[in-house]
Amino acid sequence: MVKSVLVTGAAGRIGTCLTEGLPEYGHTLRLLDREPLDHPAFETIRGDVTDPEVLERAMEGVGAVVHLAGVPSTSAPWERVMPANIEGTYQVFEAARRAGVERVVFASSNHAAGFVRRQESVPADVAVAPDSLYGVSKAFGEALGRFYTDRYGMRVAALRIGTFAPRPPLPRALSTWLSPGDMVRLAHACLTSPDLTYAAVWGVSANTRNWWDHAAGRALGYEPQDDAEAYASELPELSPDDPEYAWLGGRVVEA
Repeated sequence: MVKSVLVTGAAGRIGTCLTEGLPEYGHTLRLLDREPLDHPAFETIRGDVTDPEVLERAMEGVGAVVHLAGVPSTSAPWERVMPANIEGTYQVFEAARRAGVERVVFASSNHAAGFVRRQESVPADVAVAPDSLYGVSKAFGEALGRFYTDRYGMRVAALRIGTFAPRPPLPRALSTWLSPGDMVRLAHACLTSPDLTYAAVWGVSANTRNWWDHAAGRALGYEPQDDAEAYASELPELSPDDPEYAWLGGRVVEA
């Protein structure tokens, strides 16, 4: 089992969630972010994922990487997306290869397939159809991960993350919500599964109204436990004609 894990983008929402949750599964973390970090138990490194020297130091001695760092906005211009999400992702994979890191868990997004029409049980490996430049960058990361699997034998999981939040913030999230607890369970499964080669996996909880097929995650040992339906009475219903309902990427397709 992988014990020592580098988390990039560790100061972000998902990074903070994993920093709190993964140690309960026995993982020791090293935390990397451009923002200052301070943790009582784990080594922290301040630096940018586009810097090979920073990454060389960060990768030393780790068995896996959870790569979260990047610009997370579907409205971000290319000038912001390209260095962080394209160059940075390449540098992370390449530094992992040079350091002999066995596996990378890459934070992709449902927006890599945002122009796919909503349907029942969409498979996790549905063809890319990005709805934004952000989605394009995540599709690039998925393709890069597949390349590093096929060329170098690296184990890579690309997580097509839905709506990560403490609770579903919008009606759409009744279908796309990923709870903090399930985010930790998903990352742990991808970090430890002996069956992982390359896999695209939906990052979504066990929602009653789920649109996405859990098969790829379950094949790696991910068993989601939380259900957005517990919050359904707090949110209005969506019309099937609403872009938030009609497309995997939601309203972003009309931006």
